[in-house]
Formats: sequence, C-alpha cells, structure tokens
Amino acid sequence: MTPIRVLLADHHSLFREGLASLLAAEKDFEVVGEAVDGLQALEMARELMPDLILMDISLPVMSGQEATRRIKAEMPYVKIVILTVSDCESCPFEAVKSGAEAYLPLGIEPRALSSTLRRVVQGEAPVSRVMAAQLLEEFARWAGQPTLAVAHAAELTAREREVLEQVARGGSNEAIAAGLAVAEDAVQNHLKNVLEKLHLESRVHSAALTLR
Repeated sequence: MTPIRVLLADHHSLFREGLASLLAAEKDFEVVGEAVDGLQALEMARELMPDLILMDISLPVMSGQEATRRIKAEMPYVKIVILTVSDCESCPFEAVKSGAEAYLPLGIEPRALSSTLRRVVQGEAPVSRVMAAQLLEEFARWAGQPTLAVAHAAELTAREREVLEQVARGGSNEAIAAGLAVAEDAVQNHLKNVLEKLHLESRVHSAALTLR
C-alpha cells in the first residue's frame, strides 16, 4: 500500500518531532518534509507534492491560514488539516473557509488523530457541532447579500441544511442517517458538499473583492 505523504508545518521543533514520531509508528503515513513557517510550507508543498499537510495556524512569515489559502489555490487536491493549540472560537471556521479540510486541537488523542487524518485523505468531512452552527450562519449571511459583484456560487439544498441542523444539535452521522432513513455515507456526502460549497463561495467572494 502506498503511504500517505505528509508535510508538517509548525515553528515548534519539539512539536514537529513528536508528530513525526507519532506518524512514523503508523505504516500508512510517511513524513516527507517539515516547514518552520508558512512561506516555507508553500514552497515545500510545491516541491514535494504531499497528499496531506498538517498546518499550525500561527506560523511566522506567513500565517497558516494564508498558506492554506495559497496552497489550495495552486494544489486543490492537497488535503490540509489545521492542528493547533489555539482556543480561538472563530479560528476553526476561518481555517476551513481558507480551504482546510479540518481543524483539530493539539490535545487530540493520537489514535483519534491518525483515524481522522485517514478519513480526511479518503475524502470524508469531519464537521463538529460548533462548526455546523457556524456554517448555517455563514450561508444565511451570504444569502442576505444579493448585491455582491459576483453571483453566489452555491446555496445549501434543503437536505444539506437539514443535515447541518442535526449536526449542530449534536447528532452523530449514524443517528442522523437513521432519522432521515438514508445511508450513513449519504450524510457524509452532504457534509462534503457543504464544505466544498463553502470553499467555492469563499473563492468567489475573494475574486469579487479583488475586482473592485
């Protein structure tokens, strides 16, 4: 089996070394590079073409959020997971708006981390209760701005909104699937579609501001 190629981006050497050791113990991960700032992460991503980047949001030279935005613009297929000690309430949502697939706290258990990373690489969309509520608010805000220079690229379908509302109430994918009488994979696909619409809508908004 071809290992998942991982680039680590964090300015704390102790944290990078610990994370590299953790992933080295897993046969399906291979750390191919380590960056100490956001600009180096961008340059190394171009050179190494990793499958997955673990990015700290508080990087020097170029923030993790900006590095994520620029990497995803050039290499949209690269999966980016923000892994940080920050307790900022809006940071997870802002990170995902930049294009990241997930935002994880540094205190996450090693087994949960490796499991989540595999799910992200396989195309799943980890959406927390808080994130679901923020997504609903953001799409509602966009819907109330019809005068933007660029037309809205995406709107939530009724089922996508329903799934998000269930997640925001604390429902698990399994419970939501049972309640809606659909397969659990269908719930996950709805969440993936929502995140992709968020990424697309953010790109359209950025383009609109650039053209002004």
